[in-house]
Amino acid sequence: MTDMDDPGQRERRRRWRLVLGGPAEESLGTAEGRDARMDAALAALYDGGDDEEGRRSSRSAGLGGSAPKVARWLGDIREYFPSTVVQVMQADAIERLDLTRLLLEPEMLAAVEPDVHLVGTLLSLNRVMPERTKDAAREVVRKVVTELEQRISQKTRAAVSGALNRAARINRPKPADIDWDRTIRANLRHYQPAHRTVVPERLVGYGRRATAIHRDVVLCVDQSGSMAASVVFSGVFAAVLASMRSLKTSLVVFDTAVVDLTDQLSDPVEVLFGTQLGGGTDINRAIAYGQQLITRPRDSIFVLISDLYEGGVREQMLRRVAEMTAAGVQVVVLLALSDEGAPAYDHDNAAALAAMGVPAFACTPDAFPELMAAAVERRDLMAFAQRWGKG
Repeated sequence: MTDMDDPGQRERRRRWRLVLGGPAEESLGTAEGRDARMDAALAALYDGGDDEEGRRSSRSAGLGGSAPKVARWLGDIREYFPSTVVQVMQADAIERLDLTRLLLEPEMLAAVEPDVHLVGTLLSLNRVMPERTKDAAREVVRKVVTELEQRISQKTRAAVSGALNRAARINRPKPADIDWDRTIRANLRHYQPAHRTVVPERLVGYGRRATAIHRDVVLCVDQSGSMAASVVFSGVFAAVLASMRSLKTSLVVFDTAVVDLTDQLSDPVEVLFGTQLGGGTDINRAIAYGQQLITRPRDSIFVLISDLYEGGVREQMLRRVAEMTAAGVQVVVLLALSDEGAPAYDHDNAAALAAMGVPAFACTPDAFPELMAAAVERRDLMAFAQRWGKG
């Protein structure tokens, strides 16, 4: 059997042909049928043309500035590739082919595959978006937010509620509040064989907390351009946390100015449209504002989400973090809250925070509920960062 007769070998050649594109045609053959259409869609994005001397130029434009052509291309890639690949190709097209301006057209927004990165791009265009496009943009954002809420809300509520229950456990509960399962396990050494029973010397139970607020949570989110995905996830998480009666949740976003979006947390779409991605960064000013929101330090969690590139006064920023930790605030610093992997960040500021006992690390959305549970219980976040963190 020759290589051409081996189905596995043919499939490998086919895949390499699609990866390498037209330059591999001589050695790997011509793409045909559906493969030819897939190849054309890839070439439009990743293949450059010939320069004036007939040499292959760098990979660049293949779609031009034509909105109808781009709309057809978006339809093609959704037909030929899975949604995860479509999202990558869309992000590449926005960056490589400068398609940002075309996203200001309602027809274009109807053709794209909604995802977190697209929402970040739309939010960055919020200030220049024409009115006729805003409704379409809101629908894109709402679809992504709904999907994210379905992904994270149940896990977040379960993790945080469980942590609050454990943190509220008391050793002198009222009879109706006794946790008998944990009480028995805590007193097994007092088992009386003659009476075939356990003598509960220590009762374990829960305090009544149906309407009480047990933790104050302040989310302070950097909205500089590099933090786009983190802003999206932070807005959704803030809305979920705000829906829990035992938490008092505040959301502050900042660049060189500080904006308090707490009163919009009932609608995460409005929260996201209240952000303004881009601009500089004044972390010190944002932390100063956040400090004013903390009235019960030992029952408060302050979450700073930033790449730590400080445009304000660094020494004051670090001093404010030290003041909060000394007062008993559980301070959490996330370099990113996204699925994008290890981010770029200011290593000097991260090291300075770590020296105070405040680790700075990147966290995925899937790990964030467990992080909040650890913060509620005042567990060692250094251990959490080593286990789950990136950076």
